[in-house]
Amino acid sequence: MRTAIGYTVESIGYVIGAQGFIGFASRAFFGAEEEWGWLHKVVDLPPGGYLGILAAGLVLIAAGVGTRKTPRRRETA
Repeated sequence: MRTAIGYTVESIGYVIGAQGFIGFASRAFFGAEEEWGWLHKVVDLPPGGYLGILAAGLVLIAAGVGTRKTPRRRETA
């Protein structure tokens, strides 16, 4: 069960992190006229806010990877 939860949290982290990254890139390099992603349709954030969203995504990715079960090694007799 921890494995499924880990993959789910990690997948959500990838989506959130990607939205934060593309939101920051579009705001920082192209201005507010041309925004990418869907996050700008929900909230209006400055470029630093998008970096916070990116950081939250990275935390979720790390948490998802950390909750996975490590494969057990077979003991040889």
